[in-house]
Amino acid sequence: MENISITNNKRAYQYEASLPDGTTATLTYRWLKGDMLLMQTTIPPAARDTGLSDALITHVLNHARTHNLRIRVYCPLVTAFMKENDTYKDILA
Repeated sequence: MENISITNNKRAYQYEASLPDGTTATLTYRWLKGDMLLMQTTIPPAARDTGLSDALITHVLNHARTHNLRIRVYCPLVTAFMKENDTYKDILA
């Protein structure tokens, strides 16, 4: 997806991508012993199969790598993404 702004809503513990139609895609996270736990990705029905989930997940994983964070994956969508993109295996806890 092009030109999607993704922000980290630290109060809600989620990354958010606001869409032009007013809906929001999210990837929620939690913290455990310094590791970032990726819990759930929610994509609005109209934005599914558009590449938004990959863009959101990639953004979060790149953020984790940039900040030397280790991740634990609980979200099935992120798990599937990781299986197809072994580039991020180095940040798994």
